[in-house]
Amino acid sequence: MVWKWLGALLLFPVRMVYLVVKAAVCMVLPPKLRDLSGENVLITGGGRGIGRHLAREFAKRGARKIILWGRTEKCLKETTEEIRMMGTECHYFICDVGNREEKLVVTSHLLFLQVGDITILVNNAAVVHGKSLMDSDDDALLKSQHINTLGQFWTTKAFLPRMLELQNGHIVRLNLTATPGAIDYCTSKASSFAFMESLTLGLLDCPGVNATTVLSFHTSKEMFQGMRIR
Repeated sequence: MVWKWLGALLLFPVRMVYLVVKAAVCMVLPPKLRDLSGENVLITGGGRGIGRHLAREFAKRGARKIILWGRTEKCLKETTEEIRMMGTECHYFICDVGNREEKLVVTSHLLFLQVGDITILVNNAAVVHGKSLMDSDDDALLKSQHINTLGQFWTTKAFLPRMLELQNGHIVRLNLTATPGAIDYCTSKASSFAFMESLTLGLLDCPGVNATTVLSFHTSKEMFQGMRIR
């Protein structure tokens, strides 16, 4: 036991030096970007805002196919046409991720038949009502939980099994730090963060399948217009 602790103590400075050197190298040499040429990317809430920007970036990076989910056909159609003009195959489906029974299950099946396997799932769909707790309508609070929290449960359950079978997949979730005046949104995002932490740990022993949480700050997209930050 003594030798074990002594060995760990001696290896600690070596480990620290290795980590410092590795960090320095990463700062000088940019990491190799993942090849997206064979990836089918699904972006929920993909018609506008961050979802639209993500679709553009995936197209620039050479994704094979981009699929957009959302509730507003006009926005979905505009973004789809823009991505196609960039030379990338793009499809859209009208789908409310918070409505599991009527829409999501059926849409997932149609997507597989028309497009094929999804290898990158970006859970981006979210709503915000921008009110304090006492000013919030109960139905609005439930709606934000259904879309922002439960929605990622349903989408992940729909596509993760096939990713595990293929040993190829990546699940991404966009989260936001605390924002004054959006207690419903922030609460749902805290739950979303915990979900992704647990999912990431659960995938450690699953080859080829990973999960990433993106933590951003307040954005200038339209859903946050009129909200102030301290």
